Amino acid sequence: MPKKSKPPALLSGSAAPTSPFTPRHIAVVGAGIAGVACARTLIQAGHKVSLFEKSMGTGGRMATRRTEFGGFDHGTQYFTARDPRFLQVLQAAQGLVRPWSANTVRILDEVGRVFAASLPPKEPHWVASPGMNALVRHWAQPIQAAGSLTLETQVMRIERDTLHPKRWQLQTDGSDDSSRVYSGFDNVVLAVPSPQAQALLLSSQLGKSMLPKLAKVDVAPCWTLMLAFPQAVQPNLSYLGPQWNAARSTHHRIAWLARESSKPGRESIERWTVQASPEWSQKHLEDDAERVKAKLLKAFTEITGIRATPSHADVHRWRYAQTTAPAGQSHFWDAKAGIGLCGDWCLGHRVEDGFVSGLEMALAIA
Repeated sequence: MPKKSKPPALLSGSAAPTSPFTPRHIAVVGAGIAGVACARTLIQAGHKVSLFEKSMGTGGRMATRRTEFGGFDHGTQYFTARDPRFLQVLQAAQGLVRPWSANTVRILDEVGRVFAASLPPKEPHWVASPGMNALVRHWAQPIQAAGSLTLETQVMRIERDTLHPKRWQLQTDGSDDSSRVYSGFDNVVLAVPSPQAQALLLSSQLGKSMLPKLAKVDVAPCWTLMLAFPQAVQPNLSYLGPQWNAARSTHHRIAWLARESSKPGRESIERWTVQASPEWSQKHLEDDAERVKAKLLKAFTEITGIRATPSHADVHRWRYAQTTAPAGQSHFWDAKAGIGLCGDWCLGHRVEDGFVSGLEMALAIA
């Protein structure tokens, strides 16, 4: 990572807007990395932003599940940085971003036998510390402090403002099943998974020009298993199982495994995050969670050789996890209607894809 330098005036590092300038009020729906990058850039450009998130916190799939045994990065496992704009903003958060030098292997599962082959990283792997959600939460903190972030609120419909027909209003449902209308928006940006954006546009009878391209985007689900083995914290036993800390797998159920305690800034208790393959996750998308847990635990044992009973075992289902067919453009923007779309699915499935998409969405508006 480049040497630490003075943080840019804008998230994009571009010059401040020149006059004449008319600030707008913009609603951003979704507080993952794309939505937060978009919101921050718009605010730094002088616009007013209201950020809405249906979950309890920001981050999206850059998520960390806290338990009595320590945290699990049950969504994004790590990220890489190639775009100079992404590298630039990471400079201002170096205390939160640390390299993960994982001893990574490729697991080849053939006729019931498991082979592990070393898999040296082609580029640095980075993680946020103390959990993967720390980076986006850090970026979102000023927005929340300003009272511009609304959590546990799902946007159900976009429609014209009843008092100002040239503006937009949002119909929402809260965590307590209460409905509320937020109004007075010049623009609306949907920074949510493509199926959710598509459904919201259809229900709102908007975005006809965007829908054909959205229909071609494909995002696969992922079941994630989280395991803790506190019994490993014993004299002469610092870990259980294999010598490696992370693995890509061709096992018919599992695509990725990582020893959480090997990441910098994490608790020392032996913990593993296991992610099922897109194909298996799709096939078992609606299965009972306990059934999924049992199947993935069996596969975990086959791969790692760890037969100890975990003190903690839980699963999480991501309906929209990894983009398999991206849109092929960084964002969508209907300037006439004032409606935009962004997300990692526009470009791919990497963390950086989400950041670039949100950034370029904001620049198109600002």
